[in-house]
Amino acid sequence: MGNRVLQASFVAGLALLTGGCGQSKPVAASAPATAQAAATPATPAADETFIASGPLVVENQVDVAAEREGLVYRIFAEPGTKVRRGQLLAQLDDRQVAAEREAAEAKVQAIQANLKNWEAEVQVLKADLERAEKMWEAQLITKQQLDHDRYKVVADQYEVERERQELRLAEARLRALDLELQKTRIKAPFDGLVARRYVRAGQKVALGDRLFWVTVVSPLQVKFTLPEQFMGRVKRREELIVTSLSAAGEERKVRVTEVSPVVDPASGTIEVVAELVGPAGELRPGMTVNIHIDKRR
Repeated sequence: MGNRVLQASFVAGLALLTGGCGQSKPVAASAPATAQAAATPATPAADETFIASGPLVVENQVDVAAEREGLVYRIFAEPGTKVRRGQLLAQLDDRQVAAEREAAEAKVQAIQANLKNWEAEVQVLKADLERAEKMWEAQLITKQQLDHDRYKVVADQYEVERERQELRLAEARLRALDLELQKTRIKAPFDGLVARRYVRAGQKVALGDRLFWVTVVSPLQVKFTLPEQFMGRVKRREELIVTSLSAAGEERKVRVTEVSPVVDPASGTIEVVAELVGPAGELRPGMTVNIHIDKRR
Protein backbone atom coordinates (compact mmCIF):
# COMPACT_ATOMS: atom_id res chain seq x y z
CA MET A 1 0.00 0.00 0.00
CA GLY A 2 2.72 2.40 0.94
CA ASN A 3 4.62 1.55 -2.19
CA ARG A 4 1.59 2.33 -4.40
CA VAL A 5 1.13 5.76 -2.79
CA LEU A 6 4.80 6.52 -3.22
CA GLN A 7 4.72 5.40 -6.91
CA ALA A 8 1.62 7.52 -7.61
CA SER A 9 3.24 10.57 -6.03
CA PHE A 10 6.35 10.06 -8.19
CA VAL A 11 4.29 9.79 -11.41
CA ALA A 12 2.31 12.92 -10.54
CA GLY A 13 5.47 14.85 -9.82
CA LEU A 14 7.03 13.65 -13.06
CA ALA A 15 3.95 14.71 -15.05
CA LEU A 16 3.99 18.15 -13.43
CA LEU A 17 7.66 18.57 -14.21
CA THR A 18 7.08 17.42 -17.79
CA GLY A 19 4.20 19.85 -18.28
CA GLY A 20 6.23 22.77 -16.91
CA CYS A 21 9.11 22.03 -19.25
CA GLY A 22 6.70 21.86 -22.22
CA GLN A 23 5.40 25.35 -21.49
CA SER A 24 8.88 26.84 -21.17
CA LYS A 25 10.10 25.73 -24.64
CA PRO A 26 8.36 28.45 -26.71
CA VAL A 27 9.68 31.16 -24.38
CA ALA A 28 13.23 29.87 -24.53
CA ALA A 29 13.16 29.45 -28.36
CA SER A 30 11.68 32.89 -29.10
CA ALA A 31 14.93 34.79 -28.55
CA PRO A 32 17.09 32.75 -30.99
CA ALA A 33 14.35 32.92 -33.66
CA THR A 34 14.19 36.72 -33.39
CA ALA A 35 17.99 37.01 -33.66
CA GLN A 36 18.03 34.75 -36.71
CA ALA A 37 15.33 36.84 -38.45
CA ALA A 38 17.28 40.02 -37.78
CA ALA A 39 20.51 38.52 -39.19
CA THR A 40 18.92 37.30 -42.47
CA PRO A 41 19.67 39.86 -45.34
CA ALA A 42 16.94 41.29 -47.54
CA THR A 43 16.33 39.73 -50.96
CA PRO A 44 19.05 40.96 -53.42
CA ALA A 45 17.89 43.72 -55.81
CA ALA A 46 17.90 43.28 -59.59
CA ASP A 47 21.13 43.81 -61.51
CA GLU A 48 21.94 47.53 -61.46
CA THR A 49 24.33 47.40 -64.44
CA PHE A 50 23.29 48.12 -68.02
CA ILE A 51 25.52 46.42 -70.60
CA ALA A 52 25.90 47.84 -74.09
CA SER A 53 28.11 46.48 -76.84
CA GLY A 54 29.94 48.01 -79.76
CA PRO A 55 32.87 47.52 -82.13
CA LEU A 56 36.36 48.83 -81.59
CA VAL A 57 37.24 51.26 -84.38
CA VAL A 58 39.99 53.70 -85.28
CA GLU A 59 39.80 57.15 -86.82
CA ASN A 60 41.89 56.37 -89.92
CA GLN A 61 41.04 53.17 -91.76
CA VAL A 62 40.68 53.25 -95.55
CA ASP A 63 40.87 51.19 -98.69
CA VAL A 64 43.58 52.59 -100.96
CA ALA A 65 42.06 52.53 -104.46
CA ALA A 66 43.59 52.87 -107.92
CA GLU A 67 43.37 56.42 -109.29
CA ARG A 68 43.95 55.26 -112.86
CA GLU A 69 43.93 52.01 -114.77
CA GLY A 70 47.15 50.17 -115.38
CA LEU A 71 49.23 47.07 -114.81
CA VAL A 72 50.66 46.41 -111.35
CA TYR A 73 54.39 46.43 -111.94
CA ARG A 74 55.67 45.81 -108.41
CA ILE A 75 54.43 45.29 -104.83
CA PHE A 76 56.37 46.89 -101.99
CA ALA A 77 54.17 46.21 -98.92
CA GLU A 78 52.57 43.08 -97.53
CA PRO A 79 49.88 42.62 -94.83
CA GLY A 80 51.34 43.43 -91.44
CA THR A 81 53.84 45.95 -92.82
CA LYS A 82 54.09 49.16 -90.81
CA VAL A 83 54.14 52.12 -93.17
CA ARG A 84 54.72 55.85 -92.99
CA ARG A 85 52.69 58.47 -94.77
CA GLY A 86 53.78 58.71 -98.40
CA GLN A 87 55.61 55.37 -98.33
CA LEU A 88 55.41 53.45 -101.61
CA LEU A 89 53.04 50.46 -101.46
CA ALA A 90 52.97 49.46 -105.14
CA GLN A 91 54.01 50.69 -108.58
CA LEU A 92 51.92 50.63 -111.76
CA ASP A 93 53.49 50.44 -115.20
CA ASP A 94 54.33 54.07 -116.01
CA ARG A 95 56.23 53.78 -119.29
CA GLN A 96 53.50 55.29 -121.47
CA VAL A 97 52.86 58.19 -119.10
CA ALA A 98 56.57 58.82 -118.69
CA ALA A 99 57.02 59.02 -122.47
CA GLU A 100 54.10 61.43 -122.81
CA ARG A 101 55.50 63.56 -120.03
CA GLU A 102 58.91 63.67 -121.70
CA ALA A 103 57.28 64.87 -124.93
CA ALA A 104 55.27 67.49 -123.06
CA GLU A 105 58.37 68.76 -121.29
CA ALA A 106 60.18 69.10 -124.64
CA LYS A 107 57.25 71.07 -126.04
CA VAL A 108 57.35 73.43 -123.08
CA GLN A 109 61.04 74.07 -123.66
CA ALA A 110 60.45 74.68 -127.37
CA ILE A 111 57.69 77.20 -126.70
CA GLN A 112 59.84 78.94 -124.11
CA ALA A 113 62.59 79.35 -126.71
CA ASN A 114 60.09 80.58 -129.30
CA LEU A 115 58.68 83.07 -126.83
CA LYS A 116 62.13 84.49 -126.15
CA ASN A 117 62.67 84.82 -129.89
CA TRP A 118 59.44 86.81 -130.31
CA GLU A 119 60.26 89.00 -127.33
CA ALA A 120 63.66 89.79 -128.89
CA GLU A 121 61.95 90.51 -132.22
CA VAL A 122 59.66 93.00 -130.51
CA GLN A 123 62.63 94.78 -129.01
CA VAL A 124 64.23 95.06 -132.45
CA LEU A 125 61.01 96.46 -133.95
CA LYS A 126 60.68 98.93 -131.11
CA ALA A 127 64.17 100.19 -131.86
CA ASP A 128 63.25 100.48 -135.54
CA LEU A 129 60.09 102.36 -134.60
CA GLU A 130 62.00 104.77 -132.44
CA ARG A 131 64.38 105.50 -135.32
CA ALA A 132 61.44 105.89 -137.71
CA GLU A 133 59.79 108.42 -135.40
CA LYS A 134 62.97 110.52 -135.38
CA MET A 135 63.19 110.29 -139.17
CA TRP A 136 59.53 111.32 -139.44
CA GLU A 137 60.25 114.33 -137.24
CA ALA A 138 63.10 115.17 -139.62
CA GLN A 139 60.75 114.70 -142.59
CA LEU A 140 62.96 111.96 -143.97
CA ILE A 141 60.22 109.32 -144.32
CA THR A 142 56.54 109.38 -145.07
CA LYS A 143 53.70 108.93 -142.56
CA GLN A 144 52.87 105.60 -144.18
CA GLN A 145 56.38 104.33 -143.45
CA LEU A 146 56.06 105.32 -139.79
CA ASP A 147 52.65 103.64 -139.45
CA HIS A 148 54.03 100.51 -141.05
CA ASP A 149 56.76 100.27 -138.39
CA ARG A 150 54.19 100.84 -135.62
CA TYR A 151 51.90 98.09 -136.90
CA LYS A 152 54.80 95.65 -137.04
CA VAL A 153 55.52 96.28 -133.36
CA VAL A 154 51.85 95.74 -132.43
CA ALA A 155 51.65 92.56 -134.52
CA ASP A 156 54.72 91.07 -132.91
CA GLN A 157 53.43 91.97 -129.44
CA TYR A 158 50.35 89.89 -130.21
CA GLU A 159 52.64 87.07 -131.29
CA VAL A 160 54.41 87.31 -127.95
CA GLU A 161 51.08 87.11 -126.11
CA ARG A 162 50.03 84.11 -128.21
CA GLU A 163 53.25 82.29 -127.38
CA ARG A 164 52.73 83.04 -123.70
CA GLN A 165 49.29 81.43 -123.80
CA GLU A 166 50.72 78.46 -125.69
CA LEU A 167 53.32 78.14 -122.97
CA ARG A 168 50.63 78.17 -120.28
CA LEU A 169 48.74 75.38 -122.05
CA ALA A 170 51.90 73.32 -122.47
CA GLU A 171 52.83 73.77 -118.82
CA ALA A 172 49.32 72.77 -117.76
CA ARG A 173 49.60 69.65 -119.88
CA LEU A 174 52.95 68.88 -118.27
CA ARG A 175 51.46 69.27 -114.78
CA ALA A 176 48.58 66.97 -115.72
CA LEU A 177 51.03 64.31 -116.85
CA ASP A 178 52.99 64.77 -113.63
CA LEU A 179 49.78 64.00 -111.75
CA GLU A 180 49.13 60.95 -113.90
CA LEU A 181 52.67 59.81 -113.22
CA GLN A 182 52.11 60.20 -109.47
CA LYS A 183 48.95 58.09 -109.75
CA THR A 184 51.08 55.17 -110.88
CA ARG A 185 52.82 55.27 -107.51
CA ILE A 186 50.51 53.86 -104.83
CA LYS A 187 51.41 55.46 -101.50
CA ALA A 188 50.27 55.15 -97.90
CA PRO A 189 47.83 57.94 -97.00
CA PHE A 190 48.96 58.07 -93.34
CA ASP A 191 51.14 56.33 -90.78
CA GLY A 192 49.69 52.92 -90.03
CA LEU A 193 49.61 49.25 -90.85
CA VAL A 194 48.81 47.39 -94.05
CA ALA A 195 45.90 45.16 -93.04
CA ARG A 196 45.13 43.61 -96.45
CA ARG A 197 46.49 43.43 -99.97
CA TYR A 198 43.93 42.94 -102.74
CA VAL A 199 46.21 42.83 -105.81
CA ARG A 200 49.22 40.97 -107.09
CA ALA A 201 52.07 41.85 -109.41
CA GLY A 202 51.09 41.60 -113.07
CA GLN A 203 47.39 42.21 -112.40
CA LYS A 204 45.57 44.83 -114.44
CA VAL A 205 43.51 47.23 -112.35
CA ALA A 206 40.80 49.71 -113.29
CA LEU A 207 39.99 53.11 -111.89
CA GLY A 208 38.60 52.70 -108.37
CA ASP A 209 39.76 49.12 -107.79
CA ARG A 210 40.82 48.38 -104.20
CA LEU A 211 44.55 47.80 -103.83
CA PHE A 212 45.36 47.88 -100.10
CA TRP A 213 43.58 48.29 -96.79
CA VAL A 214 45.60 50.59 -94.53
CA THR A 215 44.64 51.21 -90.92
CA VAL A 216 46.03 52.75 -87.76
CA VAL A 217 46.05 50.64 -84.60
CA SER A 218 45.57 53.39 -82.04
CA PRO A 219 43.92 55.18 -80.45
CA LEU A 220 41.12 52.63 -80.25
CA GLN A 221 37.55 53.89 -79.99
CA VAL A 222 34.29 52.13 -79.24
CA LYS A 223 30.98 53.29 -80.71
CA PHE A 224 27.77 52.16 -79.02
CA THR A 225 24.18 53.23 -78.43
CA LEU A 226 22.22 53.72 -75.21
CA PRO A 227 18.49 53.99 -74.53
CA GLU A 228 17.18 57.54 -74.46
CA GLN A 229 16.80 57.28 -70.66
CA PHE A 230 20.57 57.80 -70.44
CA MET A 231 20.36 61.22 -72.14
CA GLY A 232 22.17 63.64 -69.85
CA ARG A 233 23.39 60.86 -67.57
CA VAL A 234 26.49 59.98 -69.62
CA LYS A 235 28.84 62.93 -70.08
CA ARG A 236 32.04 63.69 -71.94
CA ARG A 237 35.38 62.88 -70.27
CA GLU A 238 33.60 60.35 -68.05
CA GLU A 239 35.34 56.97 -67.67
CA LEU A 240 33.49 53.68 -68.17
CA ILE A 241 34.45 50.02 -67.80
CA VAL A 242 34.64 47.71 -70.84
CA THR A 243 35.27 44.00 -71.15
CA SER A 244 36.01 41.77 -74.11
CA LEU A 245 35.39 38.10 -74.80
CA SER A 246 38.89 37.87 -76.24
CA ALA A 247 40.36 38.97 -72.89
CA ALA A 248 37.99 37.31 -70.41
CA GLY A 249 38.17 38.70 -66.91
CA GLU A 250 40.19 41.75 -67.95
CA GLU A 251 38.53 45.10 -67.40
CA ARG A 252 39.67 48.17 -69.33
CA LYS A 253 38.74 51.82 -69.08
CA VAL A 254 37.42 54.06 -71.82
CA ARG A 255 36.88 57.81 -71.71
CA VAL A 256 33.75 59.25 -73.32
CA THR A 257 34.67 61.67 -76.12
CA GLU A 258 31.35 62.23 -77.91
CA VAL A 259 27.71 62.01 -76.86
CA SER A 260 24.97 62.57 -79.41
CA PRO A 261 22.92 65.66 -78.52
CA VAL A 262 19.77 64.16 -80.06
CA VAL A 263 17.83 60.91 -79.87
CA ASP A 264 17.46 58.76 -82.95
CA PRO A 265 13.67 58.67 -83.45
CA ALA A 266 13.82 55.34 -85.30
CA SER A 267 15.51 53.41 -82.48
CA GLY A 268 15.02 55.68 -79.46
CA THR A 269 18.73 55.64 -78.72
CA ILE A 270 21.67 58.02 -78.43
CA GLU A 271 25.11 57.36 -79.91
CA VAL A 272 28.20 57.49 -77.72
CA VAL A 273 31.89 57.35 -78.68
CA ALA A 274 34.58 56.54 -76.12
CA GLU A 275 38.35 56.21 -76.42
CA LEU A 276 40.43 53.48 -74.82
CA VAL A 277 42.59 54.65 -71.91
CA GLY A 278 46.09 53.23 -71.83
CA PRO A 279 47.76 50.66 -74.12
CA ALA A 280 45.61 48.48 -76.36
CA GLY A 281 47.09 45.20 -75.18
CA GLU A 282 45.29 42.33 -76.93
CA LEU A 283 42.50 44.54 -78.24
CA ARG A 284 42.41 45.15 -81.98
CA PRO A 285 40.20 47.19 -84.33
CA GLY A 286 37.08 45.25 -85.28
CA MET A 287 36.67 43.44 -81.96
CA THR A 288 33.41 43.77 -80.04
CA VAL A 289 33.49 44.89 -76.40
CA ASN A 290 30.86 45.26 -73.68
CA ILE A 291 30.40 48.60 -71.95
CA HIS A 292 29.19 48.46 -68.35
CA ILE A 293 27.09 51.41 -67.14
CA ASP A 294 25.51 51.83 -63.69
CA LYS A 295 21.75 52.25 -64.01
CA ARG A 296 21.59 54.19 -60.75
CA ARG A 297 23.63 57.12 -62.05
